[in-house]
Amino acid sequence: MPKPEEYEFFIDSSRCIGCQACLQACTECDTHKGVSMIQLDFIDRSVSTQTAPVVCMHCDSPTCAEVCPADAIKRTEDGIVQTALKPRCIACNNCVLACPFGVPKMHTGMNMMMKCDMCYDRTSVGLKPMCASVCPSQALYYGTREEIEAMRPNSRPVNTFQFGRQTITTKVNMMVPVEEPFNLVEMARAMYDAPSTQDMVDDPLLANMYSE
Repeated sequence: MPKPEEYEFFIDSSRCIGCQACLQACTECDTHKGVSMIQLDFIDRSVSTQTAPVVCMHCDSPTCAEVCPADAIKRTEDGIVQTALKPRCIACNNCVLACPFGVPKMHTGMNMMMKCDMCYDRTSVGLKPMCASVCPSQALYYGTREEIEAMRPNSRPVNTFQFGRQTITTKVNMMVPVEEPFNLVEMARAMYDAPSTQDMVDDPLLANMYSE
């Protein structure tokens, strides 16, 4: 059956319990050949065991595809940015370096870039991605916006992000608290080791790179 148009992917890092069920389930997706396409990162390992799942955000204008010299990364009509095509990928690492979310990884054994494709073999026929289907805390959720709003009244989905002067809109939503203003700089610092506020005070160049 076709996928309902209103189905979306939501990430709520605050609910992640680090069980790694998503990593194991991802390896079972038919198109992944036993390789997990999802990352489980520690927010700040020195002070907390809190983890956060990281999947491809499926950007409307994917930087990874824009910098690929071999045109190996394709975006489907319904907005899914797929893993590099093996016959085309030249393992140049451009996509790995360009992605602002730090998602693409170079698989040295296969000599190609591999990343989350939202289990396209499943979602394209109306099934949930493997990771979302097994997440016990529903930190990864696949459904309608109405469902997530009813389930998480204290959170709101965000899919527009600012990296310096670059505004990125994504197919995947990040859940953030309703009562707190969304600050991408602080989230980026926590999840992707971006510079601290004091670092940016001390270094005007960093401040310019991470300014909203």
